[in-house]
This record gives sequence, C-alpha cells and structure tokens, in this order.
Amino acid sequence: MLLPEILQKLNQQIEVEFYSSNLYLQMASWCEANNYTGSASFLSEHADEEMSHMRRIFDYINDTGGQALIPQLEQPPYEYDSLLEVYEAIYTHECYVTTTINELVATTTTSNDYSTLNFLQWYVAEQHEEENLFMGIVERIKMVDGSKLGILMIDKELSASALTRASSLSE
Repeated sequence: MLLPEILQKLNQQIEVEFYSSNLYLQMASWCEANNYTGSASFLSEHADEEMSHMRRIFDYINDTGGQALIPQLEQPPYEYDSLLEVYEAIYTHECYVTTTINELVATTTTSNDYSTLNFLQWYVAEQHEEENLFMGIVERIKMVDGSKLGILMIDKELSASALTRASSLSE
C-alpha cells in the first residue's frame, strides 16, 4: 500500500507524463504544418512513448491499492519560431521531468518505500536517455548554423529514427 504522500506525488507524475505526451503531439503538429515531416513523425512517436510512461505509473498505482487520477491539463504551446526552438523547448522540458522524477525518488527513499523506489529506477535511466537524446539533437541543429539543407538533413534522419523506434517498440 502506498503512503499518501507517495500516492500524491505519483499522481502528480502522471500529470507530468500526460502533459509531455500532449506537448510532443502539439509540437509534431507544428512540425507537420511547417514541412518538417521527419520531426513530425519522430515527435508523434515520442508522444506515444510518453503516454506509455504515464500508463506505467497509472497501472503501478492501481496495482498497489491506490487510485490513479487523470488530471486536467493545460494546453501546450503551439507556436514556435524554428525547429531549433522546438527541440530546445523539449530539452528544457525533459530536464524538468528529470527533476520531478528525482524528487519522487528522494521521497520514496526517505519514506523507506523500496518497492516504489525500485519501480522508479526505470524512469531514472529513461530520463538520462531522454536528456542525452534531445541535447544531441539541439547540438546537431546548432552545428548546421541555420543552413536549410542541414536542417532538412537532420529532419530526414529524425524520420528514419522514428521508424526505427516504432519498429523496436512493436517487437
């Protein structure tokens, strides 16, 4: 059984993960509208992945005798000036998600809730991967220094990455 404080924080994390999914889906729409079809596919897949992160916590709460709560979410931003701005916003958001996961881990540690601590270790590793992924994309876009051809090449590579991620998730 979950302690009330941990249940509250897990439900807050559901909100964070749910919002992440909506944010990336909204960004995918912006990318599609601006002819960055590779990024649109990549971010759409990433939105699905974030939703699965939310469902994982949702199921954990219910499996441990708590009640998972679906939050009311604010509308994510939908206007960006560039593809670089989109990926910088994602990187900033992923750093925020890491902070919320770390706070949740700290709470489970001080509460001696080792079962939830064990459950959260997957999220700790996942956040390391997410920050690294998006920091790398930001750095690559910066390297092309605004070159339209360079940005289009990165966008095409992200499309291929989306296909690879989608096929690995379905296996």
